Amino acid sequence: RRLYFDTHALVCLLEENGFTTQQSEVIVSALVKIMNTNLDMIYKDMVTKVQQEIALQQVMSHIGGVKKDMIILEKSEFSALRSENEKIKLELQQIKKQVMDEITKVRADNKLNLNLEKSRVKELHAQQDRALTQTDRKIDTEVADLKTMLETHKLDNIKYLAGSVFTCLTVALGFYRLWI
Repeated sequence: RRLYFDTHALVCLLEENGFTTQQSEVIVSALVKIMNTNLDMIYKDMVTKVQQEIALQQVMSHIGGVKKDMIILEKSEFSALRSENEKIKLELQQIKKQVMDEITKVRADNKLNLNLEKSRVKELHAQQDRALTQTDRKIDTEVADLKTMLETHKLDNIKYLAGSVFTCLTVALGFYRLWI
């Protein structure tokens, strides 16, 4: 295996920084073991170029088989699915027509009911207006009758007052003549 650093230079660097030769060599050997272990783990996950080409050929052969299967399915299954799909489309169109007819019927019924309710409300308003005008006429008639009665009572009171005044004057003149 190749090492990607100079082990002798590392031993010398460690010795310059205060390590003994034996300590420096132990440290470098430990680093080399760690690197070798790491490289072994990395190499386990890697594949060789030959293995990669074999896997690619296997995948390509599987893809070819799937293509053939798809062509066979397209001819048999897809034609059946297409015809079934056309049947479903026709059924959906029929159902759509039925739903539209039902919607039209419901709208017509609702319009008819709405117009009937409008005419009932108008008739009710007309009846209320007639009753209100009749009540207004009755009130106006009663007020006019009360005014007439008030005027007649007023005239009667004036007559009685005038009669009383003339009677008092006559009595007073009678007493005045008697005393004079």
